[in-house]
Amino acid sequence: MSDLAVFDSSVLVDHLRTNCHAGRIASLGCEVRYSAVVLAELWRGVRTEAERHVLAIFELSSPLLTPSGADWIDSGRILGAIRKRRGYEAIKLRDLHFDVLIALAARSASAKLITSNRADFEMIREFVDFRLEIW
Repeated sequence: MSDLAVFDSSVLVDHLRTNCHAGRIASLGCEVRYSAVVLAELWRGVRTEAERHVLAIFELSSPLLTPSGADWIDSGRILGAIRKRRGYEAIKLRDLHFDVLIALAARSASAKLITSNRADFEMIREFVDFRLEIW
């Protein structure tokens, strides 16, 4: 099995808006998978036909990483542990839910998760082990 990487929406949004990650993406040296959760986040905010076109290409370019039923259940347990330890309110936990699912699906696929959202994903790693790269 080749090395896999999955991008969080923070990296893809920055890249699509400014092309700022072109060099890093080109030299990544591993196979890229797109997360169904990330694509859902991106579709929610799509504004132009060009953005729709790019997302459609992402969908078709590789098999999607999708959280399993076990990942969904684990995400609830992890968010409960975060709430207990950090005291986060429901709105913050709701904001973190997709990030936890992205991390769990990446872990299940043995993929490294690439993000620019350092604070949230490093905090999530306190509760679940997954490969993380910060850009």
